[in-house]
Amino acid sequence: MHATAAPWYAALPPLRGRVIADAPLAAGTWFRVGGAAELLVRPADIEDLVTCLSAASPEWPVTILGAASNIIIRDGGVPGLVVKLGRGFSTVGIEPDGIIAGAAALDGTISEHAAMAGLGGLEFLSGIPGSLGGAIAMNAGAYGNDIRAVLDWAEIIGPDGTLARYSAGELGLDYRHARLPPGGIVVRARLHARPEDQALVIARMDDIKAQREATQPVRARTGGSTFRNPPGHKAWQLIDQAGCRGMALGDAQVSEKHCNFLINRGDASAADLEALGEAVRERVQEVFGIELIWEIKRIGVPGGAE
Repeated sequence: MHATAAPWYAALPPLRGRVIADAPLAAGTWFRVGGAAELLVRPADIEDLVTCLSAASPEWPVTILGAASNIIIRDGGVPGLVVKLGRGFSTVGIEPDGIIAGAAALDGTISEHAAMAGLGGLEFLSGIPGSLGGAIAMNAGAYGNDIRAVLDWAEIIGPDGTLARYSAGELGLDYRHARLPPGGIVVRARLHARPEDQALVIARMDDIKAQREATQPVRARTGGSTFRNPPGHKAWQLIDQAGCRGMALGDAQVSEKHCNFLINRGDASAADLEALGEAVRERVQEVFGIELIWEIKRIGVPGGAE
């Protein structure tokens, strides 16, 4: 902290988790791009997060990060308070007909726990990069299933630090969308599943992993599906037919393996990736008259902006 003038975050009480000013974020994202957080808070657990949010001013911008798998953090960084949920939010508990997991639990980890317990219905999570909180916030789906089909309830902390439980129906889950309360942070949820032969569950999960490996650039620096599927269309087909497969801008490239994925070939900036995505959107609009909507979330300030 500066000796001459206390920064805005001096009003935060002591927390048990980590609090870091001007914290680099790029290394923690799947694209490996982006600037720093003005203040990064990694709360130890739900109680620590409640303490933090209860003391935060309503005027402070608050951004939530999970696994940062489906996000572009812009090169100028993220102003205000960035909350990253970690170990204290990653527990996975088994019940006879479901899973209760923290928001930071990885989707693949949840599916593995379910499989080992002989619970079916959550195999699709093994094909979704990221963590449970983000999956709920965007009603993530893959391989014929989505969060809406398996969510019982989610516990959400409001911007004032109030913790409440919401049923799946109350969250209005729709295609790549959930109606979370404004400023709400998912911290824990229950997913229902069905008892089933363990070997069958594992076999289905292995099949999903093999399909993903064969069709997606899973070993590249990528961010998952870039654009939502427009009604009646598949985004990757529109991109391919518009001639964008392999299109590049610096080290940012449209994947040749699956052209609804952008990849960082090494030294791409966030600006490169976002500009390439916009170029793809423009091409598809010109060729087909269809607007692609970003599925990847883009946050923060562009490089060089005030």
